[in-house]
Amino acid sequence: MKRNKFILATGLFAVALSSCTDLEVAPSSQYIVDPSENSGIDPMIVVEAKMSDVYFHLAGTLGRRYMEAQCLASDEFTGLAFDGGYYDSGTYAHQALHCSSATDASLDWYSDVTAGITKANTILADLGSGASDQMKAPARAMRAYFTWILMDSFGDTPIIESIPAEGEVVPRSPRKEVAEWIEKELTEIIPSLTEDVTENTYGKPTKWMAEALLAKLYLNWAVYTAESVDKYDAATAANPKLDACIEACNDIINSGKFNLGSVDYLHKFSYDNGWTVEDFIYVMPYDAIDRAGFQYARPRSFKQLKGMVPNVYGSSDAFTQSFGGNMVVTPEFVKLFSLEGDIRNLCILKGDVFIRDPKTLRPTSEPFMFKDKQVHFTETITLAKQDNTIDVGNTDESIQQGAHSIKWFIIPADYNNGRNQSNDLPLFRYADILLMKAECLARTGQSGAKDLFNQVRKYAGAPEIAAEPTLSDIYDERGREFFDENWRRNDMIRFGHFEDEFFPHYQNFPDANFDKRHRIFPIEQEMLDLNPGWEQNPGY
Repeated sequence: MKRNKFILATGLFAVALSSCTDLEVAPSSQYIVDPSENSGIDPMIVVEAKMSDVYFHLAGTLGRRYMEAQCLASDEFTGLAFDGGYYDSGTYAHQALHCSSATDASLDWYSDVTAGITKANTILADLGSGASDQMKAPARAMRAYFTWILMDSFGDTPIIESIPAEGEVVPRSPRKEVAEWIEKELTEIIPSLTEDVTENTYGKPTKWMAEALLAKLYLNWAVYTAESVDKYDAATAANPKLDACIEACNDIINSGKFNLGSVDYLHKFSYDNGWTVEDFIYVMPYDAIDRAGFQYARPRSFKQLKGMVPNVYGSSDAFTQSFGGNMVVTPEFVKLFSLEGDIRNLCILKGDVFIRDPKTLRPTSEPFMFKDKQVHFTETITLAKQDNTIDVGNTDESIQQGAHSIKWFIIPADYNNGRNQSNDLPLFRYADILLMKAECLARTGQSGAKDLFNQVRKYAGAPEIAAEPTLSDIYDERGREFFDENWRRNDMIRFGHFEDEFFPHYQNFPDANFDKRHRIFPIEQEMLDLNPGWEQNPGY
């Protein structure tokens, strides 16, 4: 595991931050060191110490529940139950069927994100009006990012620029106004953020992180500023921010600080990835002991993997923690992974399964065996009963239904620590910048998308294209490149595919919902209870 790869020495500057989930409660904070010019200490060092809690505040949320909501609501994954096991009150099935509930466990992170905003505002308040723009920019960047998460997933969102007074309820602002506020924040702070890309800036907001978020905001501008969630029409919506998106992408591209191929695709997401991956613009760094919370392998790995030696991950040591195996790739999405020579195909386990080499991460010739038979993951899924539980039963055959993701490769030394992993999670990648620009060029009828598209194809070992890509080509390529990285729901809405049919989100399937208002999730019940005057999102 990667020990102490990015641990800030916050013990030098004790920081006590209240992480409130109630927008009525005014948090308190106490810093031992005052970052004034008379303290005798470099104020930027003090700010850095204060900010560490904000940088990594969402480690737990991004490491599990946020992922469940984004992945299961897309056509990438569905959540299976095994004779009632892992049904868990429907929290996984609800997302897959687009019939979410305000009490679903996979949506219980709204309050955590608002707590992050409160932490950022507390730091800004303590810095005071005399602090330089450079000192305040990181906290504002994180506040903008946290606000974007809420706006993208839940629509109308409170704009919280200061610590609420006691008893104050901050109203939710219209989504369009939130998007405009995020744009204003980012354009104001970008000149004050560092341009450095080093081990020291890894996992922290930089100019490039803010520009990547701005590009993502602009690309989805027509979605975020539509009259209402259900009024966005991908076929007719005009996006006045496409040129601005290209400009933001160009700034990142022209910086020369990032590239696609310094690390091969499989190792970018492995247990030993890190700051040397030059495709990563902004990440959440994890360590199974020092920064826990990343738990992608638990629901993606074979249900009976515990105790198996040898196992599919090629380890001679046994996994001592259990696995769920309940998140499987939909039959429709698996079909994307069929390009000849494409290394990304190896992120999917389908058909006969072979043991992987834990160093190369590629399959060996040794079959992965279970009860004297080679494990065989079927692409198709047959339910034990046609109801909204998405239950396949719990036989040796039924638990091998559905293709599995092995993108987030694990080792027992990590996983045996409470099912945690040391894989760092990229939030913005250079490959995304290239494909976002290509999409903007295609949408505006300009040339140049082919070269950008082929840069991604070439480093993946996939066939290059001979003509300018269509929007359909770009949509499919984004599916391959950013599979299992929490972007598919966002892409599906923008491209007009969120209401498509994909397993088990089929017309006439029990509880499958095609209401366009379900492009956003319901507000978690706790937030409604704590903030009088807030109303549930329409359609829920």
